[in-house]
Amino acid sequence: MIDNQMNEMLDVMGSVEEGMLQYLTFELDDEHYGVDILRVQEIKGWDHVTPIPNTPSHLCGVLNLRGAIVPIVDLRLLFDMPFVAYSNITVVVVLTVQDVTQRTVGIVVDAVSDAHMIHPDSITEPPDFGEKVATDFISGITKVNDTMLMLLDVDNLLNNQQIG
Repeated sequence: MIDNQMNEMLDVMGSVEEGMLQYLTFELDDEHYGVDILRVQEIKGWDHVTPIPNTPSHLCGVLNLRGAIVPIVDLRLLFDMPFVAYSNITVVVVLTVQDVTQRTVGIVVDAVSDAHMIHPDSITEPPDFGEKVATDFISGITKVNDTMLMLLDVDNLLNNQQIG
């Protein structure tokens, strides 16, 4: 049920207004994030994954997605947020990541919010917190309907060094 609703959201967005960028937004611990909608392959409700021994805690395991083995990353744990048990609104967003090669990675998020068109002029650079705080996985910050939205760079966020 949730899979169909979420994928219909992606289909409904259709064409992008000229000059606008389109982001799929989701929630983690009452914070709002967005990823480039062109990187989203699929949105699925939480499903059991096969754990892989000796992997970091943020790697939930792998999921067989129509014959492709896809690593699943709990974004809460990757961001050092407290673990929350998965529920019927927990969602896996399957993304295309361009690292050394193009690959598919799923991220576990609390809930998918919406798809938004954002004008590039409304996006600001992430703040500089100095050398000790990495923000290279944040491509920008914007405001949507009075909500601060962090836009994620999936290539930097989910590269082999980050998730391995």
